[in-house]
Amino acid sequence: MPFESSVVAAAPAAHATPLLAIALARGPLPPSLQPLDDAAGGAISRLLAAGDFAGRRDETAVLYPSAPVARVLLIGMGKPDEVSRTSIRRAAATAAKRARGIGVPSAAFYLPPEHRGGVSPRDVGHVVAEGLGFGAWHYAEMKRPPEEPKPELERVELLAPDDTAAVRQGHAVGAAIAAGQAVARGVQVLPGNVCTPTYLGNVARELADRHGIGVTVLDRAAIIKEGMKALMAVAQGSVEEPRFIALEYKGGTGAPVVLVGKGVTFDTGGISIKPAPNMEDMKYDMSGAAAVLGTFEAIGRLKPKVNVIGLIPSAENMPSGSAFKPGDVVGSHYGKTIEVVNTDAEGRLILADALSYARRYQPACAIDMATLTGAMVIALGHTAIGMMGTDDALLEEVRQAGERSGERAWPLPMWDEFREHNKSDIADVKNSGGRPAGSITAGWFLREFVDGFPWAHLDIAGTAYSDRDDPTRVKGPTGIGVRLCSEFVLARQAR
Repeated sequence: MPFESSVVAAAPAAHATPLLAIALARGPLPPSLQPLDDAAGGAISRLLAAGDFAGRRDETAVLYPSAPVARVLLIGMGKPDEVSRTSIRRAAATAAKRARGIGVPSAAFYLPPEHRGGVSPRDVGHVVAEGLGFGAWHYAEMKRPPEEPKPELERVELLAPDDTAAVRQGHAVGAAIAAGQAVARGVQVLPGNVCTPTYLGNVARELADRHGIGVTVLDRAAIIKEGMKALMAVAQGSVEEPRFIALEYKGGTGAPVVLVGKGVTFDTGGISIKPAPNMEDMKYDMSGAAAVLGTFEAIGRLKPKVNVIGLIPSAENMPSGSAFKPGDVVGSHYGKTIEVVNTDAEGRLILADALSYARRYQPACAIDMATLTGAMVIALGHTAIGMMGTDDALLEEVRQAGERSGERAWPLPMWDEFREHNKSDIADVKNSGGRPAGSITAGWFLREFVDGFPWAHLDIAGTAYSDRDDPTRVKGPTGIGVRLCSEFVLARQAR
C-alpha cells in the first residue's frame, strides 16, 4: 500500500496514535509540549533534565508513556540557530524510518512552533511531507515475506494545531514531490534484467496516461530514422533495444523548460569493461532518467503553470561482437563526428543526441542530469551534485533550487582550456579527455552539442545512491534530482 501523509489540526496531548514523533532543537521543554508532558507524568521533562536527550542532530530517544500515545519518539535537530528547512526535513525522514522499523501502521509527527526557527508554517508543511515520504520508503517486493512480518507504515499525520491552513498548503506541495521521489527510487532500485529501456518507456507511458501528459517513445527504427547515431552506437552491443522518450507537459505559455535524464539501464563499460567489484551498482546508471520521471510525477500532481519537456535517451552498454569499440568514429544527431576512445564514456554520447534533439522545442533552458563520471565522486564525494553550464543566471537559479530542496549543487569551471582535452585528430571531438579534470571535460563534451539555449549539467554520480544506511534512509537509491527540479519548475511559474 502506498505511503501517505496528511495534516490534522490536533494538539499532541489530545491525539491518540501508536507513535508520536517530536522534533526538538537543543534546550528546555517548549511550552507547547507541557500538556503532553503533564499527561505523560513528566517523563519528557525528566528525560531532558537528566541530559539523556540533548537534541543533537539525529539523536533519538523513545519513551513509553500512558495514554493518549503508546510511544513518544524524540528526534534532535541541533542548536536552535541550526534549525532550517533541511534539518526539519531530516528530522521528519528520521521519524518515518524509525516508525517503519518499529513496525507501526500509522504515526504522528509534531514540530513545536517554538522550534521552527525562521521556517514559515507553509515551508514546515512542505519539508515535513518530503521528509516523511523519504524516510518511509523501502523496497522489499523481490524478497520472501518474513515469517512474522511487521505492519507496513501506511500513514503519518502531521499535527498542526496552529497555522493549520498554511501548513496544509505547503504539505500538498511537499507530498507531491515526495511521491515523485518515490517513483524515481522505485525505478532506480530495479535490477537491469527488469528495468530495461523498454521498461522505462512503459513507465513513462503509464505516468503520462495517469496525469494527462503527452508522451512519445521512439523504438530502434524510429531512433535510426531520427539520426541519433551516438545513441545507436551505445545500444548496438546489446540485445535490448534502445528507447528515446519524450514527455510533454503543457501547463502555461512561452518556451518550455527541458529536463534531460541519462537512461543507461545497465553499464558494463562495453569493450572498455569495468572491473567486476561493485559492477552490480551500474543498474543505477539510469538515475538521471529516474529523476526526470519522478519530477514529472510531481508535475502531474501539482499542475504548475509552466511548460516542461522531459527527454530520456535509454540504452544498455554491453560488450559483444556488435559493440562499438575504442577507436571507432560515430556520428551524432547534431552532425558532429565523435572519436570513441573509451566505450565506458557512453552516457555523454546518448545525452549529446538528446541535447541536440532539444533544439526543436526552442527551450527557455535545459537541465540534464546524469551519473556521468566517477571523477565527480572524487571531487565532491557523496554530498553534493557537480554543476556546470553556459549561463551564470541559470546556474545560480539551479543552485538556489538545490539549497531549498536540500539537494545541493556546486559549480565547477568550464574554462576554454578544458575544451582542449577533448580534441581529436580524426573526428570533430573525442568522447573522453582522460583522467585530469574528468568531470569538467565530460561537461565540455556535452557543451559541444548545446546550441541556442541556456544549459546546465548536473553530475549526480556521487549522490544518486548510497552504499549504507543512515538515520534518514535505507541503503540504495536516493531519487536525487526530483526535489531540485521540482523546486526549479515551481519557481519558474512565478516568473
